Amino acid sequence: MFLKNIMQEYQIKRGYTKQFTDSMVQGLRDQFGVEPVVSTDGHYTISYGALLRLEVWTGGGGKTLVVDTDADTNADDETIIDTNRRFRNYLQQVTGYTAKERAKKAKKMAE
Repeated sequence: MFLKNIMQEYQIKRGYTKQFTDSMVQGLRDQFGVEPVVSTDGHYTISYGALLRLEVWTGGGGKTLVVDTDADTNADDETIIDTNRRFRNYLQQVTGYTAKERAKKAKKMAE
């Protein structure tokens, strides 16, 4: 089994930061249909499909979503496609930004 670990940080749209932790947790339930496990440091973790571990928490003083994942790159195509779709939907639900907007913001931050 080959694992790929990726950590990303996503900006949160203005207005989405209120009740952010609740939204972050509810998004996991809505998009992946599983109950997240909470750690003592405020990190929420699930396992779903091609994601062996999806861990989320707030960063940037509550203005960013930090996501750390361990992915199984040997998962079948159907599982990977389903997992990616759910993950993109989760990010949009929680951050308020579409994939295109998130890519634009990431590019701008890298400059």
